[in-house]
Amino acid sequence: MTTALVKLHYHRQRRILDLVAANGDCRSLSAEFLRVHSPSAEVRGHGNPKLVANKRDVAITAITPVGHYAVKLSFDDGHDTGLYSFAYLQQLASQQEPLWQAYLAKLKAANASREPLINIKSL
Repeated sequence: MTTALVKLHYHRQRRILDLVAANGDCRSLSAEFLRVHSPSAEVRGHGNPKLVANKRDVAITAITPVGHYAVKLSFDDGHDTGLYSFAYLQQLASQQEPLWQAYLAKLKAANASREPLINIKSL
């Protein structure tokens, strides 16, 4: 993605955020991917990144615009402190596969899991 983002569209059931660029290019990022790659200090750890696990079923509950350059994503696990600049979203989209593979490798090395800690069934 090299042109400006013009639209974000969240698919609640699939838990996927579409990023649509001015040139029509569309990329999709899962809520889980966005949550584990949050730009927040809580996740980034002030230079010592924290491994975020157990977020396979996390969902986005709110998308709040921040000026003309970012959005604040709120997740159903209570996390809502990261500001996702449009440039950062585009970076995540362009590097999605290697970032995801690196994340999976870190989970494995830490003997951690993507699976939720508690199985919650919706009625």
